[in-house]
Amino acid sequence: MKILVTVKRVIDYHTTIRIKADGSGVETANVKMSMNPFDEIAVEEAVRLKEKGIATEVIAVAIGSAACQETLRTALAMGADSGILVETTTDVEPLIAAKIFQKIAEDIQPRLIILGKQAIDDDSNQTGQMLAGLLRWPQGTFISQLEITADTALVTREMDEGLETLSLKLPAVITTDLRLNEPRYLSLPNIVQAKKKPIRTLPLTELSIEKAPHCNVLQVTAPKARQAGIRVANVAELLQKLHEAQLL
Repeated sequence: MKILVTVKRVIDYHTTIRIKADGSGVETANVKMSMNPFDEIAVEEAVRLKEKGIATEVIAVAIGSAACQETLRTALAMGADSGILVETTTDVEPLIAAKIFQKIAEDIQPRLIILGKQAIDDDSNQTGQMLAGLLRWPQGTFISQLEITADTALVTREMDEGLETLSLKLPAVITTDLRLNEPRYLSLPNIVQAKKKPIRTLPLTELSIEKAPHCNVLQVTAPKARQAGIRVANVAELLQKLHEAQLL
């Protein structure tokens, strides 16, 4: 069974985000980049399925500039067998990303596609759902548990009301939540070995996909700074402050 897992290069979550001076977006020059944390969970789950003998091959795919090869090498060091880079220098919105992954899936014919539930740079949470719709495959989103048996994926997904268990007939699309697993640390031998694994580069222009964006960013602004809090000595003073702030 082949598993296709998607990875995205984003600003590292430890890095302080800075807005460009013209408000056109987020500053990415000379900023530390890393794999989207939810995608790390997706890669980890795919590799675990391979280690259990359920999957035979794990293929990682990324969309972006040549610098995304570094992100793919991280996936390879985690245990993926090969990588595909759909190379483009333009920003790709969720619907276009879903169409790209659809083309790759139709070529590779995986039995399972695993995506992070969202990317931390735009928090769209749309690509996995759109991909399942385009492929007409069943989907399980925000999963915190996964079991593969024969031609079925049993997933537990997190909802506002609690947990829901679904049985999906393969092939299927799933998106990972934080509690699915804890990604492994990369060992030096695996990092060295990853350099020998193949990465195929595919220009986006070869996929014949409409690349015109459906949404335009007008302006990006930083959130307003929060006011400092105050300490109160007792309940009476708390009530007085709430009255002064016209909250009571």
